[in-house]
Amino acid sequence: MLSAPVDIERNILFDMAEEFIHQTSRPVFLTGKAGTGKTTFLRHIRNTTKKNTVIVAPTGVAAIHCGGTTMHSFFQLPFTPFVPDVRPGSEQADDMSDKYSLLQDLKLDSEKRAVIRALELLIIDEVSMVRSDTLDAIDTVLRYIRRKPYRPFGGVQVLFIGDLFQLPPVIPDDQWRILREYYEGPFFFHARVLQQVKPLYLELKKIYRQRDPDFIRILNNVRNNTMEEEDYHRLHERYQPGFRPPPREQYITLTTHNHKADAINVAELEKLPGPTWRFEGEVRGDFPERNFPTDRVLHLRVGAQVMFIKNDMERVRRYYNGKIGRITHITSERIVVIFPGEGPEMEVQKDTWKNIRYTFNTRTRQVEEEILGEFTQYAIRLAWAVTIHKSQGLTFERAIVDAGSSFAAGQVYVALSRCTSLQGIVLHSRIQASSIMTDERIIRFAREEDHLD
Repeated sequence: MLSAPVDIERNILFDMAEEFIHQTSRPVFLTGKAGTGKTTFLRHIRNTTKKNTVIVAPTGVAAIHCGGTTMHSFFQLPFTPFVPDVRPGSEQADDMSDKYSLLQDLKLDSEKRAVIRALELLIIDEVSMVRSDTLDAIDTVLRYIRRKPYRPFGGVQVLFIGDLFQLPPVIPDDQWRILREYYEGPFFFHARVLQQVKPLYLELKKIYRQRDPDFIRILNNVRNNTMEEEDYHRLHERYQPGFRPPPREQYITLTTHNHKADAINVAELEKLPGPTWRFEGEVRGDFPERNFPTDRVLHLRVGAQVMFIKNDMERVRRYYNGKIGRITHITSERIVVIFPGEGPEMEVQKDTWKNIRYTFNTRTRQVEEEILGEFTQYAIRLAWAVTIHKSQGLTFERAIVDAGSSFAAGQVYVALSRCTSLQGIVLHSRIQASSIMTDERIIRFAREEDHLD
């Protein structure tokens, strides 16, 4: 997801990273704290590179937002654990795959094989959620299809983009019992292929979302497991368990579960007078419902608090991904919002998201995108509440953090770093030390890798 538009032209590290991608073939891990412009960089590379490029992501929604496809669909990967050694008799096993069974069951058509053989740059977005065994499976497929068995990733340059301090990979306990025999840990940097070729570690450091040095320091300490008593004291000054946002102040609640966010949005919508308007999105071709960036059917009323889920592409940027407004007028074909204190009303336009696949043009020898399907809908959603997971990449001026004891690793940092200032945060529950669970292996990796910064 792209956060608030930023001026990146003077970011020296951004320029260095771009030059490195364009002029070398070494793998790169581009990282940075929340709000440093990682997705802006991805889209810039996509629009400027002359290399045959494919973009993949670990989930369907992430793939739609970065303009790519899922890694499992592109490489035809199974959802079972991948073990990097050949296990005798594993071709009969249905609870795992190894090199033998992965390649034996590989069902790539001639078009996909041509794309992979022409591939020069593979971009993996949201790499914090990519498992070590998944990356080794990708490496196995690339070496095999490209007929370069001794070259990591079959000779393809890989650009990893993401923040390891945010949402981690998910490995069920029964699968980890298998994989722990082969891997030190679940993160992408534990993959065996990266023991053969280390990516250059490049960290974007200029933060565009926050300006307050005190708040930035607290976020850094949350991120690095270095919280001190004074940091907790400063955070808990924002603890107001009975807080109810004043009307029209446009707070959004960040919570841990979909059902909680949905319940808050429905309850707040029902409080508003007047009729409920129904706007149904249009699906053309193949666009799976699980990848919809917003609801297929939006239920809205005048007065509803809504959030934009895309950046304004006009020269005058009136809104950004995560900007909150209030509906002032609705007809069957028109939705008007206002950003209180920011000027005149604005009519909301529909947007279109694309589900793509990659093809190979034999005449130009270029990898191209083929549109499989499109989803068209107003680029808004109800915004009294959203899950922490879905808030990743968004920017909020006022937020209520309501997570209780249900934090997963990285969720504290994701939730707090969505906000532009400490003054804009209200905590419905205290943040305990046990909730800040950055894995020490991530900190060690960030400290020891080959940096260009």
